[in-house]
Amino acid sequence: MSAPPKKTAAPAAPVAKLGLAAERTHEPKINKYFKMQIKLGASDLHLQVNKPPLVRVKGEIREVQMPVITEAEMWEMFIDVMDDRNKAIMEREGGADFAHVVQVDGSNWRFRVNLFKQLGKPGMVARKIEQSIPPFEGLYLPPTMEELCKYDQGMVLLAGVTGSGKSTTIASMLNWVNANYRKHLLTIEDPIEFVYTADKCLINQREIGQDVIDFNIAMKHAVREDPDIMLVGEMRDMETFETAIHAAETGHLVFGTIHASSAPGTIGRILDLFPQAMHSAIRASMAMNMKAIVGQKLLKTVLDKPSRVPIVEIMLFNPTVRKLVMEGMDEKLPSAIRIGADEGMQLFNDSLYHFINLEMVSPHAAFEISPNVEELRMMIKGIAVKGPAIL
Repeated sequence: MSAPPKKTAAPAAPVAKLGLAAERTHEPKINKYFKMQIKLGASDLHLQVNKPPLVRVKGEIREVQMPVITEAEMWEMFIDVMDDRNKAIMEREGGADFAHVVQVDGSNWRFRVNLFKQLGKPGMVARKIEQSIPPFEGLYLPPTMEELCKYDQGMVLLAGVTGSGKSTTIASMLNWVNANYRKHLLTIEDPIEFVYTADKCLINQREIGQDVIDFNIAMKHAVREDPDIMLVGEMRDMETFETAIHAAETGHLVFGTIHASSAPGTIGRILDLFPQAMHSAIRASMAMNMKAIVGQKLLKTVLDKPSRVPIVEIMLFNPTVRKLVMEGMDEKLPSAIRIGADEGMQLFNDSLYHFINLEMVSPHAAFEISPNVEELRMMIKGIAVKGPAIL
């Protein structure tokens, strides 16, 4: 991949070799798009070549009345905000992730930026990180979420697709810990999203690439840094999960995220990271060390505020769930969640039913994301739903 040609006849320089000046003396041109994103209250900004910018507002993509962006302009803006490491990653892998900070009216706004190539041309998606971390009440999360912050050790995973609010929920959980316990909280992220202000906790946040060369080195350092609670970011591969579950085994409380469609489905998603020969050992490790898996989706409301609410599925690792995971009976996990309602477990339909009763979401919108529409219809009609026997 090469940077766009200069106006002179000189050949283009490879992106990886175009270093930033020691100190930037101008504001990056791309900041005008981030400022527009803030002004419009958009969660996401999308840039494509030969198109005007697009933003996501209240869950919907909308085109902004601004000039189209040429390929040369796009490369120029990208090169201006990438450091040498991200330029090298962009050239090698065709995409790069990093955090970008924009100052508006004296306040710093953080963005999680993903640069990529599509059809051979550059593109970008930027997620705006809210300046303040909302409490559980502000996110309309169930009371069980607070209980998940009180473990001394083990692993708690947040599962969901991209844009489902996993990072915000975990930030809310860690901030609750920060306000209630005197512990050492260590985050290892790529990139850092929410920046925490220390309250009762000692907080250290390390960004891959900026503070430490890679995740494995960061985790090697972590065991010497006396953390009580660790956020290890996204479980993307076998090495990340193995290292994180080992940290949970050795007395730490580990939080992380994973791309999976449901709490029970996360078990299979984790196993997919490993060869078949290791599945029994990984099941045993999960059964012993996993404390909870929370599945999350975002659903548009019928209100102005909040515009979206988290639809949450909670699977606690009680003796029944541990037994099912150990024995490979994942298909029975939804029934175990149903039976464990008194312990604080819930399925997606329970969450949907809750918000329908509060008249915050429409039944039609709920049916569109429900994993079992007929069951949800029965719940709305007041018909009790019973799961099959599981053991």
